[in-house]
Amino acid sequence: MRFEKQIAVLSDIHGNSLALNAVIKDINNKEIPTIVNLGDSIYGPLDPAGTTEILINFKIPSICGNEDRILLNPSDEDLKNCPSLSYVQGLINSETIKWLNKLPKIIEYENMILFHGTPNNDSEYFIEKIDKNGVSIKNIDDLEEQTSSIDKDIILCGHSHVPRSIYLKNGKLIVNPGSVGLPAYTDSTPFLHVMETGTPHARYSIVSKHKDQWWIEDVSVPYDWNKAASIAAMNGRLDWAKWLKYGRI
Repeated sequence: MRFEKQIAVLSDIHGNSLALNAVIKDINNKEIPTIVNLGDSIYGPLDPAGTTEILINFKIPSICGNEDRILLNPSDEDLKNCPSLSYVQGLINSETIKWLNKLPKIIEYENMILFHGTPNNDSEYFIEKIDKNGVSIKNIDDLEEQTSSIDKDIILCGHSHVPRSIYLKNGKLIVNPGSVGLPAYTDSTPFLHVMETGTPHARYSIVSKHKDQWWIEDVSVPYDWNKAASIAAMNGRLDWAKWLKYGRI
């Protein structure tokens, strides 16, 4: 089938240059002309400098995620809750800081809008809700209301690391491509919760248009996750090592 438009959507690379290289190779093999990145690109105990270099060299339009933002102006809370922050800050140079400072919070591209968490908060999930019972998907009415002020039909968001596509009654389509570089994690805000995909693969999505229909393909790419896990462990993050190796908590 010949698609009129094809876009590869990346998110949440988290400094995993091994996973990013594997994903870009797969995208190039599929001859997809456009790549976009929804943020949280370099934070993590892996390879922030190498990841930045790839994104800059390939000129991939990128969003500023919450953990891109905190690298520039970390609060006391960030310093306490992000144990790899000093590691990343010690490896990034002035060119990376300049690149981070230029990242937008929102990109609008034709009939698409791209952001990391929600349009107004890069630390909130767009699709999922968190309560004392754990993680669930917001109901359709809440998602309809949440998207009512968005005048684009395709909404691309990240942050949760879990690939999901939601089609709404108003015809809008929400796509979260999952995470290129971190397939599972735990978070304590607003309640302790777990995000996991169940496999260690690098994830991304392909959004394609044929006539008036949109096709969504969630792609899982193998790479050397054992090596990535070893790097995380060497840099003091045994939790990341497990998440990277198994895609589970």
